[in-house]
Amino acid sequence: MSEIHELDGIAQAMLVQNGEASPLELVEAAIARIEKINSALNAVILPLSKHARAAASGDLPSGLLAGVPMLIKDLVQEIAGVPLGEGSRFLSGRYIPEENSELVSRYQRAGLIIAGKTNTPEFGLLPVTEPEVSGATKNPWDLSLTPGGSSGGSAAAVAAGMVPIAHANDGGGSIRIPAACCGLFGLKPTRGRNPLGPMYGDIANGLACEHVVTRTVRDSAAVLDLTGRPDRGDPYRAPRPKRPHLEEIYARPEALRIAFSTKSPTGGEVHPDCVAATESAARLCAELGHDVTEAPLPVDGEDVARVFAKTWMAWTGWAIDYWARKLDLVPTAAHFEPVTWEMYQRGQSVSASDYLLAVTDAQLFGRTIGQFFRQYDVWLSPTTGEPAVPLGSFDAADDDVMAGARRAVTFAPFTAIFNLTGQPAMSVPLHWTDAGLPIGCQFAGRYGDEGTLFRLAAQLEEARPWANRRPAL
Repeated sequence: MSEIHELDGIAQAMLVQNGEASPLELVEAAIARIEKINSALNAVILPLSKHARAAASGDLPSGLLAGVPMLIKDLVQEIAGVPLGEGSRFLSGRYIPEENSELVSRYQRAGLIIAGKTNTPEFGLLPVTEPEVSGATKNPWDLSLTPGGSSGGSAAAVAAGMVPIAHANDGGGSIRIPAACCGLFGLKPTRGRNPLGPMYGDIANGLACEHVVTRTVRDSAAVLDLTGRPDRGDPYRAPRPKRPHLEEIYARPEALRIAFSTKSPTGGEVHPDCVAATESAARLCAELGHDVTEAPLPVDGEDVARVFAKTWMAWTGWAIDYWARKLDLVPTAAHFEPVTWEMYQRGQSVSASDYLLAVTDAQLFGRTIGQFFRQYDVWLSPTTGEPAVPLGSFDAADDDVMAGARRAVTFAPFTAIFNLTGQPAMSVPLHWTDAGLPIGCQFAGRYGDEGTLFRLAAQLEEARPWANRRPAL
C-alpha cells in the first residue's frame, strides 16, 4: 500500500475489484500522502478526510473507477455542505452550498470518492495558482516554480501522487497549462460535453469547460465516459461520441493530417524548450505514420487576444456581481486582489453591444478554424510559450496592477482560441528539459471529436511513455 500513489485510477480500482484492496485502504493511502507532502506544495486547501472515509466505508456503486479517491478544484463545482471559496476573500467562509453540482453528483454516482478541495487563483483569472487568501501552490518538479493555473492545485496534487485524478476547469487554458507545467495529461473537452448545472447554463458564453487532470490517458477517457453527457436544460450539447472514449484509446489511429506551428499567435517570443518540444512531437507523429505539415491557424492572434480579453473582463464583472447578488453583499476593492478589482472595473465598462460584438467575432473564429479543420485532422503547438516560471512572476506591480494579466498573453498564447471556438484540445507531456522540467505539447481537434485526440494520445503515450516520471519529493 505504500506504493499505491504510483498507480493510476484504473489500476487502483482494479485492486478493489480483485479484492486486493478496499476503497477505505485507497482513501487512507491518499489521506496519508496528502498529510505527508501537502505542506510543501499547498495543493489541497480543504481536506475532506472525514467525508472520504465515510464514503469509502459505505455502499459504493459498481463501476470502472469505484473506490478511487479524487480531488475537486475549489472553483465552480459545488459540494453540498462543503464551503466554496473560489480563491477569494469575498466568498471565504460565506457560502456553503446546499446541493451538489451535477458533475460532482456524477463523480459520486460513479463511485469516485472526494478527498479534498484544491487551490485556485481568485476566480481562476490567472494562469498561475497564487491566491492571497490561501497562498501559492508550488510545482512538485521544482518548489520555486508555479504549477500553472488556474487548476494548479489539482495538477500539483496529481503530479505528486496524492490522488490519480483531480477535477479541473478550463476557461482559457486552465486544464492544459497546469498539465504542461506538471507533466500530466490534460484534456479540455468540447464545449457542452460536461454539464455546468444546475447552477449555471454556461460560463462566459461557453468559454469554461470542466474535466480532470490525470497521469494517464486512459484515466481521462474513463472519467469523460462517466460524466460526458448533457444535462436537462443545458444550452449546448456536444455531438454524441461514436463510441466510448475508453475504447478509442485501444484503437490505432488512422494516418492523420497534422498541422503544427511553434510561432506565437500574438507575435511574442516562444521559449526554445517549448519550440524544441513541439518540433520533437511533430517528428514523432511523422515517424508514427502521420502526415505532418507546418501551418499556423488562419486567424489573427492579436484579434483573438482582443476578443478573449473583452470576454474575460465581462466575465469577471459577471462573476463578482453574481456572488454579490447571491451573498447580498456590496463588493468593494477591499474584498479582492488588486488585479481582480481592476478587471472587475474594466468589465463594468464593457457595454452590451461590445460584449455581443466579441461573441460575434468568436463565432467567426470558430467558422474560420472549422474550415481549417476540413484540411487537417489535428493542430499541434506548444501548450505554453515557456516552461513553468518562478513563483511571483505574475504579481501586480504597485504602479501597474495589470502586469500579471498582460504576462499571461506571453506565457499562454496558444490555448484560449479553443475556448473561444469550443473545440477539444489536450496537453500531452512529451518532453522534459535538460533541467528536468516537463513541457506540454497541445493537440487540438475538430469540434466534438475527442475520439481522434484520445486515439492519438494513446499512441503517443505508448511511443514516449511519461507516467513513470516522478518528481523527486
